[in-house]
Amino acid sequence: MKTPAQTNMRLTVAKTYKLFIGGAFPRTESGRSVALRNRSGEFVANASRASRKDLREAVVAARKAAEGWAGRTAYLRSQILYRAAEMMESRRESLTATLVKAHGKTAKAAEAEVSASIDRLVWYAGWCDKLTQVLGNQNPVAGPFFNMSSPEATGVVVLFAGESSPLLGLVSIVAPVICGGNAVVACSPIAHAPIVIDFAEVLATSDLPAGVVNLLTGNRDELLPTAAAHRDIDAIGAVGLSMEEQVLLEGGASATIKRVWLDADRTSSAWAVADHQSLYRITPFLEVKTSWHPMGL
Repeated sequence: MKTPAQTNMRLTVAKTYKLFIGGAFPRTESGRSVALRNRSGEFVANASRASRKDLREAVVAARKAAEGWAGRTAYLRSQILYRAAEMMESRRESLTATLVKAHGKTAKAAEAEVSASIDRLVWYAGWCDKLTQVLGNQNPVAGPFFNMSSPEATGVVVLFAGESSPLLGLVSIVAPVICGGNAVVACSPIAHAPIVIDFAEVLATSDLPAGVVNLLTGNRDELLPTAAAHRDIDAIGAVGLSMEEQVLLEGGASATIKRVWLDADRTSSAWAVADHQSLYRITPFLEVKTSWHPMGL
């Protein structure tokens, strides 16, 4: 039998999409992977299936990054998000190609989703240094004191993306959370791995500190119970949960005292509507701190 070299042929190197944890791209600790195929049944790549331990490690990475990210000036966070948008713009062609090849989008639909994702990052970048002015205030009190309220980050937020719109749906839930100074662990369906890891590569080559955004691909029914019961998670946001999943999440969250934000899933064209870039997607993951200061001191 002739070897590939003897027949002037080469073997295709099959790509394995990994996870994005703490600024690195590790394989899942479980060693599990899933073969992804496009709508024509053609093999696209292998994708890592995140385990419960991967989720816990991502939470650890997010916790390490949370204080430093929240402590950066709002203006600097704004510049970093804008830099991520710049990196997406520079990779527009490859992101579009991934949506077409791996996710079955038409060229026109893929281009529209990439453009909307870039615009959404820019929109939230512009809000970073305006939140305090809009959401904070000086409160009238009966006494010689200054009483001021200002928004602060909640901490570590775990997000579950929906089944549709693999890029824009993910960007639309991640961007407002990090805009407010939180660190994120975002979990997407394993079928979304090609574009999710392309987005991770965008973040890794921007100025975003390691651990601020961690991206996992896996099965929601495996990861959701762990997230709900985890005591070092401050809030959970989820898109497109079933009623049974909502009950499970809210039960676990009530026992561990964490915030829960739920939303419906949408098509790519619906996610692109301006209603889904809003100040009220930032506020569920903020807390209000009120300070008292004596006058004249």
